[in-house]
Amino acid sequence: MASMETNTPRLTRRSFLGGAAGLTFTVALGPKGFFLVSPAQAAARERPIGAWVRITPDDRITIVTPAAEMGQGSMTGVPIALAEEMDAEWSKVTLEMAPAEPEIYGYVSWGGRKSMGIYGSRAVMMYFEQMRIAGAQVRKVLLNAAAESWGVDSAQLTTEPNVVIHTASNHRISYGEIAAFAQTPSTMPQVTHADLKPKSAFRLIGKAVPRRDIPEKVNGSARYSIDVRLPDIVYASTVHSPVQLGRPKRWNDDAIRSMPGVVDVVPLEHGVAVVAESFEQVLAARKALEVVWTDGAKAQGYDSERTLMSDYDRIAGDENAASERIGGKGDVDSVFARAARVYKASFRSDYGYHAQMEPLNAVARFNPSDGTLEVWEGTQAPGSSRRRLAQALGLDVTKVIHHQQYLGGGFGRRSINDYTLEAAVIARASGRTVKLIWTREEDLSYGMFRPQALQCLEAGLDENGRVAGWRHCVIGDGGRLIYSGIKLDKYYPIPNQHIERRGTSHGIRLKHWRAVAHPFNVFAIEGLVDEIAANEGLDPFAFRRERMPMTSKARRVFDTVERMCDWKAPRPKGRALGLSVTERSGSLGAGVVEISMDRASGKIRVHKVWVAVDGGMIVQPEMARRNVESGIVYGLSSVLKERATMKNGAVEQSNFHDYEVLRMSEAPEEIHVEFVDSGTKPTGLGEIGNPFIAAAVANAFHALTGRRLYHMPFTPNRVRAALEA
Repeated sequence: MASMETNTPRLTRRSFLGGAAGLTFTVALGPKGFFLVSPAQAAARERPIGAWVRITPDDRITIVTPAAEMGQGSMTGVPIALAEEMDAEWSKVTLEMAPAEPEIYGYVSWGGRKSMGIYGSRAVMMYFEQMRIAGAQVRKVLLNAAAESWGVDSAQLTTEPNVVIHTASNHRISYGEIAAFAQTPSTMPQVTHADLKPKSAFRLIGKAVPRRDIPEKVNGSARYSIDVRLPDIVYASTVHSPVQLGRPKRWNDDAIRSMPGVVDVVPLEHGVAVVAESFEQVLAARKALEVVWTDGAKAQGYDSERTLMSDYDRIAGDENAASERIGGKGDVDSVFARAARVYKASFRSDYGYHAQMEPLNAVARFNPSDGTLEVWEGTQAPGSSRRRLAQALGLDVTKVIHHQQYLGGGFGRRSINDYTLEAAVIARASGRTVKLIWTREEDLSYGMFRPQALQCLEAGLDENGRVAGWRHCVIGDGGRLIYSGIKLDKYYPIPNQHIERRGTSHGIRLKHWRAVAHPFNVFAIEGLVDEIAANEGLDPFAFRRERMPMTSKARRVFDTVERMCDWKAPRPKGRALGLSVTERSGSLGAGVVEISMDRASGKIRVHKVWVAVDGGMIVQPEMARRNVESGIVYGLSSVLKERATMKNGAVEQSNFHDYEVLRMSEAPEEIHVEFVDSGTKPTGLGEIGNPFIAAAVANAFHALTGRRLYHMPFTPNRVRAALEA
């Protein structure tokens, strides 16, 4: 079981290459991505080389997977492309997590940066083509080896899963048999896209393939970092400043050290950590800890509700306020000057907490004899985590040994490792192997939040009633964290646009949240579009088709979702539909929800959801569907319930009793997902289910009540206020 005391075997370049006999294929990372090389080529290169694929004589295949497993199948979905092109029998494939070495196992990100970061729906999207090329190289080596053994031309051979076949003679040889005698060639064969399988030949891509993590997660053997048990381990937890980014000044150190089981008290930059023999003793010491915090934190005195409702309005109305143009085209001022009608609306959204299921935690062990740091953590970005750990402790990165674990929910929060950094500092200071666990209350009070925002929008209609001009101003803290989703040209390429950001800073820790700013940006955009459609007397679909410029991709997904939900069919009494576009990470979709509402309580219930998504080639349909569904539920939780507020710079909520999340009983009864196959390369699906849900619910609310919701989340109090307005 996951709680057993154990040491994690570490996959290293040396151990992989020196493993069981057979064929080993190594990988190098170039300017256009990774590619396979032979051991001979590896020996001649100065750049580091790592293992990628190994085939053993017992017909087993090991594939290194670089993708962190966040719950929707990326650990399986990424290597599927390699297994497909090498024609591997999936039941004979074993997956091993790649070491935290982005210079070897990373994809080439924007700007040529090497990354293993799994965020922004990047896993399958970024690794897909490289994995296919690597798999095709392996297959070609196997074909050539069999051809040489049989004395035939490799062009006469083909493959079936784990088997090379000479059709003319019906000779068959397994990959394992080839691995027993073959040598990896001195130079790996070149492979181009022309050598890749056509879609019609796929056996794994686009098919239902069992995920490797599911059995472990069902039977309890899957190990998360919170499950790691090591000899002589002690436990730790941190009490951080209630006012975000405050610093500890003094505390009752002697009293805490005298408590049963307490091993150490470690001061940190923004908190004090208690170390004890058991976690129960840690909790008791935490409760007894009395810290005096320094004054002067930027967040001191900050009131988020007052700022959002008054200060942001003032900034919006100030013509001299500092602003940054983040997008635009055409002659917006001229279009609005001669517009036949102008529509305006403002939309607000609150702070959002990531609310990952597993509390933030990590295990760290510092070895003073050789100056190495060993960590166990579930992270979305193992490469950057390792680098930050080295920087924090003043170590060379080679001195940091990283063990990737499953992670119990990421949503962007686990792409930064502040909690792991604390574990490492505490381990070195205390001289013990430390498991650091933030309590849920600590995780929330010292959270990194999706920023709050105010968005002021204007749309100018020409004499034909078409939307010809668009102004969009977003106000808040966090740079791209508040404007990443304002990408009209991907679905409504309005000819004249002006997009700007007016920034302000509050000293609150902010972080990418699932789909970043798209959920509240799309809420504003599609809220105004729906409002214009209603005032123009047009059906929401008809208005978009007749009065909005639409990309062909957008038309396809809108057409599909209209058919899926049977838009014009009668609905049960007390229910209504709402429509919205959705966009993220290259994928585009359209979604519809069916809602009802209890007027007395102000509670909205979403009964059904339909969404059509163009995500390019769908590598694993069932995993993809679950990914979209999870985004819908996660987004719906933030739309109906989740809000964090700050008072005097401190988070007011402390746990799930006052930071409410959607319950299973409140989830939609039906969710229907359909993929529109455009034949393009895969695009991101991990976050596409989230952006549309707020606008779709708000637009359905208007269809049901004739009133509009402008502040997300749509809490019962806000719903009742809208009904009474």
